[in-house]
Amino acid sequence: MSASFSMTRRLMVWLTLGTALFWLLSAGVGAIVMREEFDEVFDSALEETTQRLMSLLIDQQSQRGATVGSNQADVSLSNTGREYLTYQLRDQAGRVLLHSHDAPSEPYDVPLRPGFFDDEDHRTYTVAAVSNTLFLQVADPLDHRREAMMEGALALVLPILGLVPVSVLAIWLIISRALRPISLLQAEISQRGGGNLRPLALEGMPHELAGISTSVDTLLLRLQAALQAERDFATHSAHELRTPIAGALAQTQRLLAELPSSALQARARQIEASLNAIARLSEKLLQLARADAGIGAAETSLDLVPAVRLVVDEFNRVGGHDGRLELDLPPGIRLVQAVDIDAFGIALRNLIENALRHGASDEPVMVRVERPNSVAVINGGPVVPDEVATEWTARFKRGATSSPGSGLGLSIVSQLVATMGAQLVFQSPVPYRGSGLRVAIEWPETTGSSIIEQRTGGWA
Repeated sequence: MSASFSMTRRLMVWLTLGTALFWLLSAGVGAIVMREEFDEVFDSALEETTQRLMSLLIDQQSQRGATVGSNQADVSLSNTGREYLTYQLRDQAGRVLLHSHDAPSEPYDVPLRPGFFDDEDHRTYTVAAVSNTLFLQVADPLDHRREAMMEGALALVLPILGLVPVSVLAIWLIISRALRPISLLQAEISQRGGGNLRPLALEGMPHELAGISTSVDTLLLRLQAALQAERDFATHSAHELRTPIAGALAQTQRLLAELPSSALQARARQIEASLNAIARLSEKLLQLARADAGIGAAETSLDLVPAVRLVVDEFNRVGGHDGRLELDLPPGIRLVQAVDIDAFGIALRNLIENALRHGASDEPVMVRVERPNSVAVINGGPVVPDEVATEWTARFKRGATSSPGSGLGLSIVSQLVATMGAQLVFQSPVPYRGSGLRVAIEWPETTGSSIIEQRTGGWA
């Protein structure tokens, strides 16, 4: 089974990376276009500057009466500050006649032909005049162009670095809002269970989720119908079996009274035992059907101590357990919980019945209200291993015992305890005893989800 992942996180990461990559590509394309435009602007300025400067230098040469090929002193149009453009006026032999302040006295390593020429450090434009006897070469440093290009590229990229966290926040807000219907659908589905199979009936769902919601509603309706049919069958079967079983049991007991002591009477007693087992099973099936129906929770709280006392008194009136059942109620103790009184009575009755039937026959069974949120049934017997604890609440699952039973008692209790918002706690050995078993119904101190917790050993 593959590990789960967060759709929100994955969408945020990929959308952020995709957006940032798109911006960077856009900035790169913009930088390339900007470089071409810069080159055109710089070349145009270089060409125009060279043309104008050529005219000025020819006029200056004419006024000074300079002859072509003579060596003149350095002349600079501006000898203050750093010059971006430098020039040399050369004759047809390549000798430097004039040069700017920052230009070298040695000729540029550039051929004497009109047009542009690039070397490692400069882009030079050459123009010829006076019948190709004078050549003016103006050099533009490439560092200047690179600096302008770098500043322009940074102007495109730096805002992107600031926009990335803003885009992450915007993407998170958009995704969270867009995925809110999924969270709502998940919350509604998680609330559905054995006691709540109502259709989702969500309105205003996106088209992409409307089909899922409708399918879940259809599934819930089918499941509800199937579970209801199963519960109705168990309930009706238990009800319908009561009368014929009671009639057959009465006839068998009358037959036992009339038969003399013989093999026929022993066989009749076996029939009586079987009919009693069927009667107990039908009663358990009826309780199980009620537990599956979701009884357990109630809207109003009530004190369960009178119900505990009533159940214990009922067992003591019926008898058959040699007076082993005892009740321990601390003075003034109350057990106030918002539960269905019938569900609590069924659960407690099954716990007491299991303790009397499967506990040590020579030790008492104690029913104790220990705290305002806990009632426990304690019986004697050997320590029960922890590894078998998870099997006891399974339906029709019984432990290694020769005592009669159907294997439904603890399954009914666990189902009812879950719907009552409590937890079923097994503990063996009993504290301060070293043996025995304690089974408790405990409610949380604060309102919480229903959990069936099996801490240690127990019996089925």
